[in-house]
Amino acid sequence: MAPKGKSASKAETGVNLGFEAKLWQLADGEPFEEKMKRLTATLREQQAEASKLDAAIAVNLPVRRSGSEGGKELGYGG
Repeated sequence: MAPKGKSASKAETGVNLGFEAKLWQLADGEPFEEKMKRLTATLREQQAEASKLDAAIAVNLPVRRSGSEGGKELGYGG
């Protein structure tokens, strides 16, 4: 067992968690500024597509006038 205050080595425990390697792998990824630019561009594309879909839905969605109020509401059928 490792002395108090010191961690056990792989040789002492027989366990290799590999978390150090995983941390280095994660830290060695895409730089923040590049990732932010990429994600922002993706978001803008998705927002543009959402606007197109919203417009298509608005054109194709049936709307009927409600009684004396004259407001619009969604309607199905007659």
